[in-house]
Amino acid sequence: MHPVLPRFSDQQEIQQLMGIFPVTAILGPRQVGKTTLAKTFQPDHLFDLENPRDYARLENPQLVLERLEGLIMIDEIQRKPDLFPLIRYLVDQYPQQRYLIPGSASSTLKQQSGESLAGRIGYYFLSGFNLADVGVAQLDELWLKGGFPRSFLANSDADSALWRNNFIATFLEKDLAFLGVRIPSSVMYRFWLMLSHYHGQTVNYSELGRSFGASDKTVKHYLSILEDTFMIRLLLPWHTNAGKRLVKSPKIYLRDSGIFHSLQSINNLAELHLSPKLGASWEGFALEELAAHLSKRDNELFFYGSHKGVALDLYWQNQGKPFGAEFKFMDAPKATKSMHQAIEDLSLAHLWVIYPGDQSYPLTKQITVVPLAQLGLLG
Repeated sequence: MHPVLPRFSDQQEIQQLMGIFPVTAILGPRQVGKTTLAKTFQPDHLFDLENPRDYARLENPQLVLERLEGLIMIDEIQRKPDLFPLIRYLVDQYPQQRYLIPGSASSTLKQQSGESLAGRIGYYFLSGFNLADVGVAQLDELWLKGGFPRSFLANSDADSALWRNNFIATFLEKDLAFLGVRIPSSVMYRFWLMLSHYHGQTVNYSELGRSFGASDKTVKHYLSILEDTFMIRLLLPWHTNAGKRLVKSPKIYLRDSGIFHSLQSINNLAELHLSPKLGASWEGFALEELAAHLSKRDNELFFYGSHKGVALDLYWQNQGKPFGAEFKFMDAPKATKSMHQAIEDLSLAHLWVIYPGDQSYPLTKQITVVPLAQLGLLG
């Protein structure tokens, strides 16, 4: 197994939330390490609602929970949503209690907890391993295998691919059913596979519907399921008052590069470099790395596109200033007309071009080429 650094950054941000809120939720895909990370905070009491024994212990939850003190961890709490109003009462009545609740469905858990725990709960998104966790020397391996711990830590490319294929099957056959999704696994697999061919592209719901033989409404429903379970990212467009005709549909990315490669039947780096999806794979991988570096939530990251062909892969704001990034899989990226126009349209403070090389260099005063392994240069 590869040595993997502890997830210090994640621990620090969760610790900060725990110091502010009596309830902290850790959201992320299944098998991404939420439970393992939560246990590093050494909870005084632990309940796993996927364990029938723990589920039964909370049949009369008030009798059990109100006797407890310290940090209480309840894993997969969305399986028992009636706990949220009770937890609100308990943290108000017993300030010595703190709750840590990992969960695998974003909107489900937020909807269930939002009204009951408004002002009392902080949310943290946990992704898979990133370069800050595994080290830049493992960049290619992380790109190929993705960030799921068991996939990345597999002893071989073949073992990693086998784990991911089994993860996909289990996710479709069991995990979605736990969340109340009643769509046949074979149907959802075909849809997911189809989406992998649209990775990095603007979503056209009608085109997706025609390709899949379903209505726009069905397509949007399936997309919402995969987005809610952190399998895909729908990156929203940034709209300005520039008086231009702008792209208004989101772009779609599979969030984990390893899952993307499995759906594309890419099993090793040699196959990846020969794949027509090489550039799209790099773009999605680099985007997730930058998103993790920026520690931004999904609705704070955007892309920009106009109908005249001006495009920017990623747009965000920091301390009131707008920034942009382009992801290029090439040896020596150069400034383009589109980059200059994006800077003008969006009044960018700076534009960064992220590439797989090892040297950082300026293209202009407002455009800098930066290796993915050196995202720290972005500040």
